[in-house]
Amino acid sequence: MRSKKNQPKERGRVGISRRMENIMNCLCSGGQLRADKMGPSSEILAANDYLPSSSSSRAADVEPMQDTSNIEEAESSLRESGCLNYEEARALLGRYEYQKGNIEAALHVFEGINIAAVAPKMKLTLAKKGQRRRRRSQSDAAPPMSIHAVSLILEAIFLKAKSLEGLGRFKGIDNMQDGVMIKYETQSCCLFIEKKAAQSCNIILDIVESSLPEGLHVNFGSDCKLQETLNKAIELLPELWKLADSTHEAILSYRRALLHPWNLDAETNAKIQKEFAVYLLYSGGEASPPELRSQMDGSFVPRNNIEEAILLLIILLRKFSLEKIEWDPSILDHLSYALSLSGGLRALANQVEGLLPGIMNRQERYYTLALCYYGDGDSLTALNLLKKLLSKRESPKHLPSLLMASKICGENPNFAEDGISYAHRALESLQGGCAEMRGVANYLLGISLSVHSRSVGADSERVQRQDEALHALETAGRMMKVRDPNVVYHLSLENAEQRKLDAALYYANHFIKLEGGSSVKGWLLLARILSAQKRFKDAETIINAAIDQTGKWDQGQLLRTKAKLQIAHGRLKQAIETYTHLLAVLQVQRKSFGPGMKFLKGSGYPDKSLELDTWHDLAYVYISLSQWHDAEICLSKSRSISPYSAARYHAMGLIYQKQGLNKEALKAFANAVDIEPTHMPSLISMAVVLRHLGCQSDAVVKSLLTQALCLDRMNPSAWFNLGLVYKHNGAASSQEAAECFQTAARLEESTPVEPFR
Repeated sequence: MRSKKNQPKERGRVGISRRMENIMNCLCSGGQLRADKMGPSSEILAANDYLPSSSSSRAADVEPMQDTSNIEEAESSLRESGCLNYEEARALLGRYEYQKGNIEAALHVFEGINIAAVAPKMKLTLAKKGQRRRRRSQSDAAPPMSIHAVSLILEAIFLKAKSLEGLGRFKGIDNMQDGVMIKYETQSCCLFIEKKAAQSCNIILDIVESSLPEGLHVNFGSDCKLQETLNKAIELLPELWKLADSTHEAILSYRRALLHPWNLDAETNAKIQKEFAVYLLYSGGEASPPELRSQMDGSFVPRNNIEEAILLLIILLRKFSLEKIEWDPSILDHLSYALSLSGGLRALANQVEGLLPGIMNRQERYYTLALCYYGDGDSLTALNLLKKLLSKRESPKHLPSLLMASKICGENPNFAEDGISYAHRALESLQGGCAEMRGVANYLLGISLSVHSRSVGADSERVQRQDEALHALETAGRMMKVRDPNVVYHLSLENAEQRKLDAALYYANHFIKLEGGSSVKGWLLLARILSAQKRFKDAETIINAAIDQTGKWDQGQLLRTKAKLQIAHGRLKQAIETYTHLLAVLQVQRKSFGPGMKFLKGSGYPDKSLELDTWHDLAYVYISLSQWHDAEICLSKSRSISPYSAARYHAMGLIYQKQGLNKEALKAFANAVDIEPTHMPSLISMAVVLRHLGCQSDAVVKSLLTQALCLDRMNPSAWFNLGLVYKHNGAASSQEAAECFQTAARLEESTPVEPFR
């Protein structure tokens, strides 16, 4: 005997079963279900414990749900129209099967809905619903369908798309282990199913958009599930196109979701904007620029994926600033990536500075801003931010900031001593820590010590700093097991500058192996080391191999080095041909990139300084051949690039000097030093001309040569001319003269065709 407390529950089950039976009878007969066939709606309240059994296959990602909204939708439709037609009945039964998890059965039911036949009625109903604010006369015809019926069928279309999505994934997982051929066939089948799902989902947007071209008003469909279904379809459509491997359609669906007034809430709209930005950045496909029909004059239109993603992410940041959405830290991460790709790190700094207080802590804010300014080329501002962060009141032991500060200081001789201090502080904070990080700290310490050694006056201190630099770099190499390319490169460079050429050659070869032959600077360093060993033929062979493995736009410096090797080997005519080829490459490269384009450092865009140096090098070749007119043509070309160039005035001075016009030569060299006080060739040439003229004391000449040696103590020409000055002083300075000549001869034996750095 059943207990009385279970009787309402049993009546609810019977009531729901009777309703579903009526719907099934309607489907079988193809007719309509009258309102009087439905039981009283009060029986729905007792239906909470009803859980139907399942009979067909289920997709792995769909969970069974219990829901009485099927009956509520049916009753709402019946109350408005007095009957439930064939399509509505199928929509109800399909949702019933979908909620049970019977995906294939639900899909079979949904396929029976004649969308083409019912779509015009749905559009007319939605259009009339959208005109409700306009006063309608009594003669206006009633809509052909109830808004609940429209909502019901739109939801059926959406669930059909979801069913196809689940079926496509289920089929793909089910057949993944059946062999390679079946795997490819399954993949093709899955793409076809996902494409059908996307096309089905797209029908919803087509119906609503064509019915309501001006968009949905705020309370449209609030009394049914229409807005909820529409929101889900808008979010789902791009995902389906992505699953179907249709990049173009996915991008168009994202733009459609954002540009049409769908009455989306702020969070949903922000979610779509973020997903679209992420897809633009990382999908790998290039989208065509958006075609905005209502574009205002002068408004920004993105030209590529990155610009469109940046625009979307900045809009999201603005929404957060206006407190329309919750903070999402990944937005700033994606924006940082996008702006770093496009060379807009200054703009990123502006965005970080504009964030509301409390979003980023001071430590993170300062460090991020320092990265932005450093990447934008403003090292001084970046260093000032890091100094503020590393003060005693802030975070004096913040390891990333210590390492970055040491790196920045190591690039500027004026701050090299500070770089040594920061590197030591980093090593102190890493006692017993990660060996890799200690290797990085030692690497930065070695660079700062090397830079500092070049600005030290005393020979003993300079040698000590050089030894310390080499020791720090070797320590870094051991800690990183000689696998870090940057450490290996600087080991080779430091050994080369200390004229330990065999060790330098070993590390240069090792660096090229680590980089797989893809680094131009590695090939250049190897060729310069070989030229210092006077193996010019081997060096040129290396350069030719590098040119063969390098893209055309990256061959500029390689060709220049090749020409210098040919000059060192006495083949001046071939050197002229190489320089001419290099200038032609630079001209074609400049035209290919076009004017007004912004490029990142190292992006392959032709640097004007390379073209300028090439014209000067070619002028020096013509000067050595006494072809004054050709040399002057080269200098006029360089003047059109840079009117104020120390190298150009130095070349003009050499022409005057070769022609015996020493006063004019001295004036040209003086102009070069005025433009660039550290231009070493001009300092040496001034000293030579002054010594020949005899119009100045030896002290002035000696001062110029000493100044040149402070800039580069490895310059044999400066040592040789300083020896001549001491020799001119007579026997009192003969020992100093001999030492200078010996140093010049020793350095000449190991001087490369170009400086190692």
